[in-house]
Amino acid sequence: MRFIQALSFGLLIFLSTNTFAGTAEDASAVIDRWAAAMSERDTQAIQKLYMPDALLHGISSPKLYAGSTAVRDYFKTAPESGKKVTISERNMVVLAHTAVMGIGFYQFDLIQDGIRVPRSARFTFVMVKRRSNWLIAHHHSSTLPPAPLQ
Repeated sequence: MRFIQALSFGLLIFLSTNTFAGTAEDASAVIDRWAAAMSERDTQAIQKLYMPDALLHGISSPKLYAGSTAVRDYFKTAPESGKKVTISERNMVVLAHTAVMGIGFYQFDLIQDGIRVPRSARFTFVMVKRRSNWLIAHHHSSTLPPAPLQ
């Protein structure tokens, strides 16, 4: 009997780990789609990635944007929209089989006076699964503070 219990427990752990690995990958793909839509300045595609009641703290505004329409409006005028976005680091944390948090760093290539000016920032996305779709429920972005003096 103990052997069957141990085997069942092992299978449960193995199957859960595999399920969560796919969960993290599926949610991470939303971040890739977001970066592609940002680079194209496709505000409709960006809006579709967010939950209807999503919350956004954007990199270039002190305001909290609530709802996908407000999120779309933010990205229509945000200076980082339409600039190439490169994700340099990403870590995914599975909170549940329907909730994943992505944390990392990205860079926007802004152009000022004809000169490329990279703008580095950090991000946190919380994605939730609704039916078969992963959507952004929360997004926080902020510029990187200067390195501390040593």
